[in-house]
Amino acid sequence: MASSMSSGGGGGGGGGEPMSPASRLFHSPKFNCYVMAVMGCKTSVNHQVIKEGLRETILKHPRFTSKLVKKGRKTRWISTTIDLDSHIIVPEINSSEIEFPDRFVEDYISNCTKSPLDITKPLWELHLLNIKTADAESVGVFRMHHSMGDGASLMSLLIASTRKSSDPNALPAMPAATTVKKDEKHKRGFLMVLFEPLMALWWGLVLMWHTFVDLMMFVLTVLFLKDTLTPLKGAPGVELHTKRYVHRIVSMDDIKLLKNQMNATVNDVLLGITQAGISRYLNRPEFGANAKKESSSVLKKIRLRSAILVNLRPIGGIQDVADMMDDKSKVRWGNWIGYIMLPFSIATQQDPLEHIRQAKATIDRKKHSLEAVSTYACAKLVLSLFGVKVAAFIIRRVLLNTTVAFSNMPGPVEEVSFYGHPVAYIAPSVYGHPQALTIHFQSYANKMIISLSVDPSVIPDPYLLCDDFEESLKLMRDVVQKKPVEDAV
Repeated sequence: MASSMSSGGGGGGGGGEPMSPASRLFHSPKFNCYVMAVMGCKTSVNHQVIKEGLRETILKHPRFTSKLVKKGRKTRWISTTIDLDSHIIVPEINSSEIEFPDRFVEDYISNCTKSPLDITKPLWELHLLNIKTADAESVGVFRMHHSMGDGASLMSLLIASTRKSSDPNALPAMPAATTVKKDEKHKRGFLMVLFEPLMALWWGLVLMWHTFVDLMMFVLTVLFLKDTLTPLKGAPGVELHTKRYVHRIVSMDDIKLLKNQMNATVNDVLLGITQAGISRYLNRPEFGANAKKESSSVLKKIRLRSAILVNLRPIGGIQDVADMMDDKSKVRWGNWIGYIMLPFSIATQQDPLEHIRQAKATIDRKKHSLEAVSTYACAKLVLSLFGVKVAAFIIRRVLLNTTVAFSNMPGPVEEVSFYGHPVAYIAPSVYGHPQALTIHFQSYANKMIISLSVDPSVIPDPYLLCDDFEESLKLMRDVVQKKPVEDAV
């Protein structure tokens, strides 16, 4: 057996680096947050191969070989020597005795949320489960403390540790960013160019107004503005409850079809599906929905919002993330996150595509605001002036007074392998924040994974919510597919 000892890196993220303000926030008693990433593999997992792969990739990142040590009044990341056997857990599983393997995996992951990570060693662990489920032959479960980095960075680092299945030496290809064509300006009319300075001034004034309104809504939410009490809303103390994780895999081609037909973005479509799915869920008879007209009017009165964490640190691409695992890397790491308050439009629609139109309008409005940058700056100021307890209280109030944690992240555009293990799906999430429902969308090859984290005391059957998301997508797809036929007639 190969040695399980690995020396910690002493690069930029490790030896003696102080904790960032946001990292300190994630260690506060009522805001102790973790990132959970579930990876299904198409083959049985070989834990010795995984160990060797970790040594060559993730363990080269200083944060994964550093522990928190308090020095005086400050806590710092100190490089240490780690024992991989204490970070990689491989439980003995007798698959023949397990009647429902998917439920077994869900129960296993849920039990992981009941105990904190050991603060005396680097704050991460990997569980390898050799059990066949509906979507994979084996399952890997990463658990990392949120203080190690924001969710986008940690997931990017995990993806950067994979390689293309078609080329074991190549990094995954990620979706291309949308760019503005250079000759677009030449296509504008003479009057457009003439009035461009005036339009820029107006654009700036509207930007400032939107930012002001968004910040006022943020402040009001901290003070008293609460979401409507629905079957999805958690009560105070929900952050301490055990969470349950479920996922559903849908077609990425269906989402791209809607995106192209609606002249929208993937984000617009995902928010539209979420609004439609939640509307269907809240309109179920078991939640008191009556006649169609009456239930529709009730749904429209619901205030339901998500406080979205936005990654503010620019990362050029997957190669830049891979470079973070180099001791000499100059790429900056940490929790650089702001908040956006995103209102959901809850209603029953005769035209399912109306959910996407409303989502696009909401997102376009939020794009024209500096809300995320402003909330990050305000949080940093509060931390420096009043300390972690006050900052944690404010963020906790915002999350407790809203309903849903919502996020999405683009993944590889083709299938990848994790140290020689072909990946079937990736389903990330978080827990430790005061909300009963977390919705995360993760794209992977030709799939979109809908990952839900729920408080089972609030949402006892999360599969119903998954069904409503999937059915909403099918209804939207069917409408789009019928349109060319109807137009032709």
